[in-house]
Amino acid sequence: MRLTASQRAIVNAPLNEHLLVSGPAGSGKTTAGVRRLLRLIQKGVPANEILVLIPQRTLGFPYSDALRAPQAEAGGETSILTIGGLARRMTELFWPLAVKAAGFTHPDRPPTFLTLETAQYYMAHLVRPLFDQGYFESVVIDRNRLYAQILDNLNKSAAIGFPHTEIGERLAAAWSGDPAQQRVYADAQECANRFRAYCLEHNLLDFSLQLEIFLDILWPQALVRTYLTRAFRHLIYDNVEEDIPRAHDLILDWLPDFDSSLVIHDQNGGYRIFLGADPLSAGRFQQAISKQIDLDENHVQSPAVAALEGILIQAITPAVPPPPPEETEPPAYTLLHAPFYPQLLEKIVAQTADLLAGGVPASEIAILAPYLSDALRFALMQRLETANIPVRSHRPSRSLRDEPASQALLTLAALAHPAWGLRPSRFDVAYAFMLALEADLVRAQLLAEIVYRPKDATLTGFDQIKADVQERITYRLGNRYTLLRAWLDEYRQSDPLPLDHFLRRLFGEVLSQPGFGFHHNFDAVRVAASLVESVCKFRLAMQPVQDEPEAIDLGREYITLLQEGVIAAQYLESWRADSDEAVLIAPAYTFLMMNRPVQVQFWLDIGSGGWSERLAQPLTQPYVLSRNWEPGRLWTDADEVAANAAVLARLTSGLLRRCRKHLFLGMTNVGETGFEQRGALLRAFQRVLQKEAAE
Repeated sequence: MRLTASQRAIVNAPLNEHLLVSGPAGSGKTTAGVRRLLRLIQKGVPANEILVLIPQRTLGFPYSDALRAPQAEAGGETSILTIGGLARRMTELFWPLAVKAAGFTHPDRPPTFLTLETAQYYMAHLVRPLFDQGYFESVVIDRNRLYAQILDNLNKSAAIGFPHTEIGERLAAAWSGDPAQQRVYADAQECANRFRAYCLEHNLLDFSLQLEIFLDILWPQALVRTYLTRAFRHLIYDNVEEDIPRAHDLILDWLPDFDSSLVIHDQNGGYRIFLGADPLSAGRFQQAISKQIDLDENHVQSPAVAALEGILIQAITPAVPPPPPEETEPPAYTLLHAPFYPQLLEKIVAQTADLLAGGVPASEIAILAPYLSDALRFALMQRLETANIPVRSHRPSRSLRDEPASQALLTLAALAHPAWGLRPSRFDVAYAFMLALEADLVRAQLLAEIVYRPKDATLTGFDQIKADVQERITYRLGNRYTLLRAWLDEYRQSDPLPLDHFLRRLFGEVLSQPGFGFHHNFDAVRVAASLVESVCKFRLAMQPVQDEPEAIDLGREYITLLQEGVIAAQYLESWRADSDEAVLIAPAYTFLMMNRPVQVQFWLDIGSGGWSERLAQPLTQPYVLSRNWEPGRLWTDADEVAANAAVLARLTSGLLRRCRKHLFLGMTNVGETGFEQRGALLRAFQRVLQKEAAE
């Protein structure tokens, strides 16, 4: 790819230059950042002296891919980290300096770092008994969401920089509705306090505690600061607007110690506000860095898509001046209308097939929705697969419990460990057979009905089945079943392994072999890898509980955790699918954080309020728990309306900045749930259509 003059100025800047690069999405900022990294190494800067800081690990892919390319310079390893990754690395390295100051009960023991999943487990361990005491009586949400929101409050307090003991007070001071909600905030505060105390007692470090230890205890110490300033001499900080305020505090304090720095700012970003991102805080870099380069040349949008972005943003936020009229080709959008949702999905599938027939690669098509429910995901994927259209979906918060591959693996794990006392249903066993043995549902169900004994969770031999039924099931399927059963029987007679070790053996020795279901199913393989990683981290994080008098069986405990629908941690493998020639189905915000453009986008159900309205979160409030909110001020309906309009403008602009050629808008008389919807995005498009009709 040829660089523009502005990009070349960034790449070729002197090795002692401090630069701020600003521009909208699609202007080539990250491309320039990657080339700058390669040039630093080419000019003799040791790779291990370069720090690439990103707000989310997936945003570091362009840098890591460039460093692994065959033509890249050989040398040390560049650190590509988030603020959380840096905090964990420093906490682990300087643990003796932090353990006493942080107030841990056992300073002689090493720390245990928690993932999102394991933190939810410990939170559930503490909060579950409180439900019987009347905690959260008025809250009607899944328990896993409740645990996640308490953890989110702790993370927000660390990301902003106020004591975690003030969470409930800040939320209550901004609340102007039903007084009963004040009790909910008090309950959430009590649970956060108990969780923090439990972490300090057992040397557990969730994200919030790691961040506080690093920024409040370690960074101010001369030894730690000297180590970091000597270890990293050059900085590339990408997507600064998506990071938390305390990360900005750290880098602004650290900036004078770097030999060179490149800070990259997306003018229209801030998609991770719900996770603590603060674009206003990121604006402080404009005063800290004197030399700035603006990139405003668009390398993605066609003129028609750019024109659509301008008129749509003006329709959403009328205070924004309308774009100047231009002579462009036909509009860059097409309305797909249907009375009911299933008919809309059929139209989307037909249009996708036409695009593929017209030469658009499958990987250049994205089907996006504000929220991707399991029902919508299944219905759309089933229709696309029936039409022989390659498709993949990506929903990071989707629990591993909901993935067919993990369900099959854990069902087989329960069959292999009768001591757990778990008795899978016949349907679960049939479903496991269908995926593991590469069978259709009818034969898998027939096989499970005959061979599975739920009372003791055992499987009988295929040779005990009547000959005519064996023929119906097929001997080929029977042979695969016999191999699987023999492996499970042999395992049951040996000493049990840790669950992640068991899954590795089962996958490697049986399920990945030719003829079995995981041999060609790469999506199932990715899920299996995520499951093994999750189980391994759970086992390591549970070591403190294992030391307690009442030992627990970790395999059974992990399955119980999944059955509660724990929100999944981030697994990088599921994000790495750029080479897949498949249509992508994803939530809109997930697509934005993948940060890759496509030729064609479909927006599902533009009448849904989900495009602008935030999820109901009775235990937290992202706008109140931010530096930009004045403590004690009430959150009003006017604040909600203004915030929703800003979110919608930011979201639609971000999506269209990642759309090369055309947008298809899905619209129905009633939404996915069967109710008529008139969301803000639909009203904005109605204003666009009215304006075009008037012209």
